[in-house]
Amino acid sequence: MYDWNNKEIWTNQQNWDRPQSKSLILTFDDGPSSVLIPLLDILKKHDVKAMFFWQSRLLYKKRPWKRVLKEGHMIGGHSLRHRDLTRLSCYEQEHDIHNNIKHIESLTGQKVKYFRPPYGQFNEDTLQVLKKLDVVPFLWEVAGLDWELKHNQNQIVHNVVNYADHGSIILLHELKQTVMILDDLIDELKREGYEFILPPE
Repeated sequence: MYDWNNKEIWTNQQNWDRPQSKSLILTFDDGPSSVLIPLLDILKKHDVKAMFFWQSRLLYKKRPWKRVLKEGHMIGGHSLRHRDLTRLSCYEQEHDIHNNIKHIESLTGQKVKYFRPPYGQFNEDTLQVLKKLDVVPFLWEVAGLDWELKHNQNQIVHNVVNYADHGSIILLHELKQTVMILDDLIDELKREGYEFILPPE
C-alpha cells in the first residue's frame, strides 16, 4: 500500500509487489481526446491494458469511456484543465483535484484511485490534498516525449525502448503521433520480453 508517512511518489512498479516476469505500465495523459478510439483499437489488437489520466474539460458523456473500462483499462485523474498545481493555493488545488475526481467517478461509477498532476508538478499542498482524498499520486519513470516529437516519431519509440527497464512506468499522450508509433512500440517492447500490467485496483 501507499506509504503516506514517507510521502513516496509512485514512479516505478517497484513501489508495489513486482512479479517475476519483465513488466511495464503504459500510461496516456491529456485525454479523453479525438484519437482515443484508434489508441484503444491498437491496445486491443495487442491485448495490452493501459492507464488513462483524464482532464475534466475533455470528458464528455459521448467519449468512449465505457469501452475503456470494458476492455480492462484504468482511468485516473489529471485535473480540471491542466493547470500547474504548484501555482495554486492549497484550497484551489483541493477544488481542482476533488472536482476532477468526482467528475470521473460520477460519469463512470467507479472510484478513482490514482491522480497524475499536470506536468508532473506537485508540492506539499498537493500531497496533503491527495492524502485527504485517499488518492495516490502517480508519476512516471520513462517519458516518450511524444508531445515534442510530432515530426520525428521514430524517436518516440527510441526514447521508450532504450530507457525502459523492468517495472518502468511509461508516459505517453493521446496524440496523433503516438497513435502512429504505438503499434511498433508495443511490438518492440514485447520483443524485449516485456508484458504490460496495471497497478492494484
